[in-house]
Amino acid sequence: GSEMCIRDSAETVRTTLGPKGMDKMLVDGLGDIVVTNDGVTILKEMDIEHPAAKMLVEVAKTQEDEVGDGTTTAVIIAGELLKKSESLLDQDIHPTIIAMGYRQAAEKAQEILDDIAIDSVDEETLVKVAMTAMTGKGTEAAREPLAKLIVDAVQKVAEDGVVDTDNIKIEKKDGAVVEDSTLVEGVIVDKERVHPGMPSEVKDAKIALVNSPLEVKETEVDAEIRITDPAQMQAFIEQEEKMVKDMVDKVAESGANVLFAQKGIDDLAQHYLSKAGILAVRRVKKSDIEKLARATGANVVTNLEDLTADDLGEAGIVEERKVSGEEMIFVEECSVAKSVTLFVRGSTKHIVDEIVRAIEDAIGVVAATVEDDKVVAGGGAPEIAMAKKLKDYADSISGREQLAVNAFAEALEIVPKTLAENAGLDSIDSLVDLRAAHENSAVMGLDVFTLSLIHISEPT
Repeated sequence: GSEMCIRDSAETVRTTLGPKGMDKMLVDGLGDIVVTNDGVTILKEMDIEHPAAKMLVEVAKTQEDEVGDGTTTAVIIAGELLKKSESLLDQDIHPTIIAMGYRQAAEKAQEILDDIAIDSVDEETLVKVAMTAMTGKGTEAAREPLAKLIVDAVQKVAEDGVVDTDNIKIEKKDGAVVEDSTLVEGVIVDKERVHPGMPSEVKDAKIALVNSPLEVKETEVDAEIRITDPAQMQAFIEQEEKMVKDMVDKVAESGANVLFAQKGIDDLAQHYLSKAGILAVRRVKKSDIEKLARATGANVVTNLEDLTADDLGEAGIVEERKVSGEEMIFVEECSVAKSVTLFVRGSTKHIVDEIVRAIEDAIGVVAATVEDDKVVAGGGAPEIAMAKKLKDYADSISGREQLAVNAFAEALEIVPKTLAENAGLDSIDSLVDLRAAHENSAVMGLDVFTLSLIHISEPT
């Protein structure tokens, strides 16, 4: 890969920031194409050799893991901090001093953020937060309905103010418009029933989850079985059949009418299951089995011998439906649903993939907001507010760290500056206007749609 210096990696993602940012089309080593606006996705796909630029990729990854969004912002701020420190070094300021100043500034910036943050977030604000996270990521058209679904999903799985986002499954299928996306209180499994003779819909489902195969067990050792006359052969086959029939009887006796198996179900077992009127699905992914367990309250059984009625989960309905020409199994109306599924639709595979990326970001951000219950205004407002107060703070510091704190403050302004640039505004004029606006209010931001300053209203 070609050497990429730091400035390139920060510059590459810079142009994607904000609603007016541009998407990047990336081609990876295998020739696969990804079209995205997501900073971390872009940086992961680039071949980066430069050690400091590698650090920027780490910044993006950490941001992605912790918050789920804001990777582009994190990278351009980091890139700008590095750029500013370069000019400080040119003024013969020692790296230790710069690091100390930056650290002081970062701590102060946290305090300022806490000051300007708005506490106790209502649902309407959560929807705005979700919409912000999806801005400029190919979801523009259906942002609002998607945001509502996301907030809904997060609130459903939230327990005592803690959100485990693993409980929100994202299932995707192309071939329909984004607006057709839905939230299912339960789980969608991208499989079909194993046998056409089985019911395609089961109401008041009693669900068994099994992670052992339903088939004739092969003998463990290489045993040689000598059969000397046909009657023995017949007895042997009947014996094998009986083993499978017993397995299915065991499932039926437990009262189960739906069976999800993590491993295989052989032809004979399928035959007996459909005779027993049980809807069965095989080779279900482990992660799906776990989500089914959480959604329906079922226990995953390793040994069929142990299966009892207590192990079964419940769902109002389990149904096989045709979605864009392919069968999928919907497990819905789960009374104990601690697990929900966002069923994402889009016209083409590329579109669905990018929407899923946007939704994953938004889920992370909404979950974080639900957990810490604070928001700040957008549109570059918090960066301008922090820069302004950090400059005041710098004046109170003696010594050369003051220069580093000032540099930190200026670096933060790269965010509103970039937003302005990407919208085709004059970035210097915009910054001057924004700074002036902040004399009176800490929530003045840049509206790149009307290309003007707006007061980012306090949520009522």
